[in-house]
Amino acid sequence: MGELGVNPGRYPNASVLPTAPPAEMQQQASVRPSECASPKDNRCVAESRGGLAEHREVVEARSWNLKCQKSATGLSNMKIFLVEPAICLSAFALTLITPLTTQYVYRRIWEETGNYSIAPESNISECEKNKSSPIFAFQEEVQKKVSLFNLQMDISGLIPGLVSTFILLSHSDHHGRKFPLILTSAGALVTSAWLCLLSYFTFPFQLLIASTFIGALFGNSTTFLGASFAYIVDQCKEEKQRTIRIAIIDFILGLVTGLTGLSSGYFIRELGFVWSFFIITMAHTVNLIYILFFLGDSLEESLSQNVSISCSESFKNLFYRTYMLFKNAYSGQRSLLCLLLFTMITYFFVVIGISPIFILYELNSPLCWNEVLIGYGSALGSISFLSSFLGIWFFSYCMEDIYMAFIGIFTTMVGMAMTAFARTTLMMLLVRLLFLFTIVPLSVLRSMMSKVVHSTEQGTLFACIAFFETLGGVIAVSTFNGIYSATVAWYTGFTFLLSAGLLLIPVISLCIVKCSSWNKRSNELLIQEDASEDTSDP
Repeated sequence: MGELGVNPGRYPNASVLPTAPPAEMQQQASVRPSECASPKDNRCVAESRGGLAEHREVVEARSWNLKCQKSATGLSNMKIFLVEPAICLSAFALTLITPLTTQYVYRRIWEETGNYSIAPESNISECEKNKSSPIFAFQEEVQKKVSLFNLQMDISGLIPGLVSTFILLSHSDHHGRKFPLILTSAGALVTSAWLCLLSYFTFPFQLLIASTFIGALFGNSTTFLGASFAYIVDQCKEEKQRTIRIAIIDFILGLVTGLTGLSSGYFIRELGFVWSFFIITMAHTVNLIYILFFLGDSLEESLSQNVSISCSESFKNLFYRTYMLFKNAYSGQRSLLCLLLFTMITYFFVVIGISPIFILYELNSPLCWNEVLIGYGSALGSISFLSSFLGIWFFSYCMEDIYMAFIGIFTTMVGMAMTAFARTTLMMLLVRLLFLFTIVPLSVLRSMMSKVVHSTEQGTLFACIAFFETLGGVIAVSTFNGIYSATVAWYTGFTFLLSAGLLLIPVISLCIVKCSSWNKRSNELLIQEDASEDTSDP
């Protein structure tokens, strides 16, 4: 008893200390000073007063600790459980930094390759180039160098991006969703700050390859979106609510991407590269502050507790969770999950791969669009995010998720085929309307896969999705650019016809999912999960 101090901070477990004095203290307190018969009993008086004082210190320590707990509870209640503001800021910064970096590299290579000066208001179309002019060969050389440098940047960030995405999202199942969000935002902040310094001091632009590699170690945009989707899935228990929330994310991405893409040229013209990169840095700073201090963690405390294990054991658990995600064969869950994942990746491969071909197709003959018309086309493309969100919100009341995916794939397929035969500006603008539900399959398939796996496996699931999206995106863009370059001489629309044919693959796999009684199996899994949660409750 004498080892207890007077400082409440020395009671680490004061919340469990007794409110009443222990038996020994009560015995000591029962001995009053008047009962000490002689001066020899002064020790008796000291023990009596010491026991009461010591008990008073214990009670004060417990009261102090309860006040701290109430204060911490009040702070935790102030947390915001909305990840949408973070997604909005991240999408703005990413959409703005991508064209700015490409144009900055283009101008640096242009200036270092020859003595020609580039005009900021240049409106040269591919159709208007005079191939006999010496500047034509110079521009072709610059474009080749820029394409090669962009490919080097993509490859430098591919491997670390895949590894970091897989590890961070898988660990988020047990360590919380905020950690990958924080780490990815910090890496993006460092990268944008470095771009600001590089453009201000005119450092060698080749250093961007190293900064891309280092930034990918902290995760990339796919990591951020994967953690955001897992964050939303943690909060949504109802199927319809989960589908609509995921569609809202796609809508936010499309809206911010479209508006930022249209305004990126004005940022360069009015502010220049240095201040534009500085604005991006400030956006990442605000985003990081919001995630750190205002955003609450969607996982419960019991699930996000950190366990002290070795690094080797951590990696073993990581790959074991991924292995068990596909090994579980309850009611055909493994085959169903693989089919849904295959459907989404094949559809994502076609949509992402064909996206940059639209600009090349619009610049080529007979359309010969300038940047104004290309901006209008990009704006119409961004409407697909809004129309997809409205379509999901409306169709969710009258049809199942799988039918919404069918509608999105079929309309996109028709749009691809019609684009191959577009020869006038009006027809090309009208063709864009056929892509109104292009994003619907991506949102719906994410929601369907989240219903197949257990709630404690959502991070691992979205880690796998992000892994395949990152890998498939790089391969798709390279593949479709190569196909377009090889076929543009004899038929410019061949790539779009090929894309329409490739979309038959996700249609066939979705038909297999439908024939395997999707609703019955998903409901069985949800019932099983609810039963397991009920049995785990005390």
